[in-house]
Amino acid sequence: MDLSVTVLGCATPYPSVDNPCSGYLVSHGGTRLWVDAGAGTLGPLQRHTRLQDLDAIWISHLHADHSADLLTAYYALLFADVERDPVPLYGPPGTADRLAAFLTNGPERSPVESAFAITELHDGHQVTVGSATLTTAAVEHGIPAFGLRVEAGGRSLTYSGDTARCASLVELARGTDVLLCESESAEETADMAHHTPEHAGRTASEAGAGRLVVTHVGRFLTSRDAVTRASSRYSGEVSYAEPGTTITAG
Repeated sequence: MDLSVTVLGCATPYPSVDNPCSGYLVSHGGTRLWVDAGAGTLGPLQRHTRLQDLDAIWISHLHADHSADLLTAYYALLFADVERDPVPLYGPPGTADRLAAFLTNGPERSPVESAFAITELHDGHQVTVGSATLTTAAVEHGIPAFGLRVEAGGRSLTYSGDTARCASLVELARGTDVLLCESESAEETADMAHHTPEHAGRTASEAGAGRLVVTHVGRFLTSRDAVTRASSRYSGEVSYAEPGTTITAG
């Protein structure tokens, strides 16, 4: 069994015609984990798995380009053709109330807990989901935000979420087989909240990652430029998270 990640989308800060916002399906054997639920990702998710077959959802932070499709998933889970118990949902502090605040349009709070079994993330959070171990680390994005390491079958995959360069992401990705790292910023600024491609390369190099996949590339960059620039700081294999592709760890 391979540990793999399928790119549902990686656009920022809004979907393009052929690229939804951030969302990934991490798979190992029969385990299915929806990582980030950015706008437009619920559609392509269903090319690969059904909502009733998901083992869990994991959300890095509550910006809409990483979480908006939780809203439509709520309607699918409660009011459509999906029959299952609430989906385990791992998200930042306040996830339940944020969802309910948007969904409620009357005197009674929308029952988000009937759709999702919500666990709030914290630095160092660890849980087993199916055959995979999920480890979370707090990262630096100006709001509560987290990176994720998934380990299964002797392989590992690390996802940065959205973050400036930080020691906690390097440690989370230490020796990982694949680092899926955001590269939104075109240039370095004093108030960084994201990686530049060069930052992604440095993070991969310092972590000793086996392979770097740049994702969440900003609108003022091309995927080719992002790969080229990341390669200037990292000597290993660098590729782009092309929507629809599946990347295998190892």
